[in-house]
Amino acid sequence: MKKIGIKGTGSCIPTREVPNSYFEKMIDTTDKWIVSRTGIESRRMIEPGQALTDLATPASEQALEMADLPPEKLDIIIVGTSSADLLTPSAACILQHRLGAKNAIAFDVNAACPGYIYGLAIAQKFMQDGSHHHALVVGGEVISNRINFKDRSTCVIFGDGAGATVLGHSNGNKDGEILTIHLNSDGNLWSLLYMPGGGSRNPPSYQMLDEGLHYLKMQGNEVFKYAIRTMVSAAHRVMKSKKITSEQIDWFIPHQANMRIMEEVANRLRIPMDKVIVTVHKYGNTSAASIPTALDEAVRSGKIQRGDLVLVNSFGAGFTWGAALIRY
Repeated sequence: MKKIGIKGTGSCIPTREVPNSYFEKMIDTTDKWIVSRTGIESRRMIEPGQALTDLATPASEQALEMADLPPEKLDIIIVGTSSADLLTPSAACILQHRLGAKNAIAFDVNAACPGYIYGLAIAQKFMQDGSHHHALVVGGEVISNRINFKDRSTCVIFGDGAGATVLGHSNGNKDGEILTIHLNSDGNLWSLLYMPGGGSRNPPSYQMLDEGLHYLKMQGNEVFKYAIRTMVSAAHRVMKSKKITSEQIDWFIPHQANMRIMEEVANRLRIPMDKVIVTVHKYGNTSAASIPTALDEAVRSGKIQRGDLVLVNSFGAGFTWGAALIRY
């Protein structure tokens, strides 16, 4: 079985910054309340007319440049997202066209916030037998145009973004390696975080729009509890499978959902906060984009170095969750 490592990273965050003060004029909230509950001080949102691949394309170009790989050498493109440009075709196919990656198979994975980790797992399986040599895995989301700006439980949380990773075969050690990935799902809990309209159950209609069914719905308190429990469980599982202790983890990148969740998960895993990569305060919850954008930022800033052991961990709608151990 071939070893698979990360060869390049990239990210794209919208330039439009939306501070907490923006919401004080619209709903009953304050900057202090938002920061105390979420840790979020601002978030980035797309401009009108932009879509997911407008973020995914430059993020992917950065990753390919770092990997020194021309796009025509890509064998696979996987985009983890629940907010593709169109219902069909996939964002991955549009991204393939925009990159000129004419030799790649391309498809999306809708696994909500852990979509990037799901994409890593799928790409790894494709590549392990040596039949596929290079993969582009993107985690990206545009949520700002799918939230109700009168709903305090969701509108202050989310932002937009895209992160990309190029994978290739590896010799391990300083060449990097995805050591192990654990994925899980529990569809019994789907109704705690979902979008009721726009699919085949409630197709687009004037009634759907009038009833606000195209907006994200979330029972925040219940999601909070399950997120902590499942993220800790998944992280323990991947560490145990490789006989890794928390002291051996160089960097922890949790899903940037909520600062309180991140702190509690790190505490239960006994990972000090100075080893936790944090971007939620400036970008908000960018769903599937949060881990790959944080990874890219940490790599480009020099925090994460070749040979570092990185734990990534996420939870989202479905419910879905997952963790991965990566030797960068």
